[in-house]
Amino acid sequence: MFQLTQFGFIALSISCILYLYRQLCFALPRTSFDPEKQQRIRRGFLVAVGAWTALISLLAWSQFFANFDAIPPRLFLVLLIPLLSAIGLSLFSKTLQEILQQIPPERLLYIQSFRIVVEILIWLLFIQELLPIQMTFEGMNFDVLSGIFAPIVAYYCFTKGSWPKWIAIVYNMMGIVLVFTIVTIAILSFPTPFRYFMNEPANRIVAQFPFVWLPGILVTIAYSMHFFSLKQLLSSPPANS
Repeated sequence: MFQLTQFGFIALSISCILYLYRQLCFALPRTSFDPEKQQRIRRGFLVAVGAWTALISLLAWSQFFANFDAIPPRLFLVLLIPLLSAIGLSLFSKTLQEILQQIPPERLLYIQSFRIVVEILIWLLFIQELLPIQMTFEGMNFDVLSGIFAPIVAYYCFTKGSWPKWIAIVYNMMGIVLVFTIVTIAILSFPTPFRYFMNEPANRIVAQFPFVWLPGILVTIAYSMHFFSLKQLLSSPPANS
């Protein structure tokens, strides 16, 4: 079962990255960018994602993140670097804004259904006694709701168009709250001096490969899609399907 869980994290992460790349390739020809700039953006996406994935994977293999005695824990780098990058892109990137205008809004919501699979994988780690119960839907993790409601909100707000846009905005805001709630629970379950949840096992497994992809890739995609969806919905009307 452990090998199956490992494969699950790898397959899900790669699938989500490929989905995002597909949306990028869909949007770019519809922008005002010249072909050379479009190619640079596609290449930049692949280089950035590939370099980040390789970096956190190599550091996890070398046990760099497994040192929880450092203050702050080294694993914070995996959390903070993509978070600051996503916030910066959302707030300041005109290139991203133009790309988002060419992506049908439901596509930034449908992808959030991947969080259902994430919660199943987290639960599998729990039953293998590799993660504490508070990080699962049996404990204090309600992030699965974001995955369940994602296709419903996407369909009725945009595919069918029978719900108002503000419902999607509220969904994104609640999704952000849920993802950062479980991130906080995960941090407070680290075996650090500021650990709050003292039940075993401590949250050590995310410092290992491929489970470092959970905070480094999957969590990043979850909140980034909320940020980008909000940017899209609160700016000019996005493209239709």
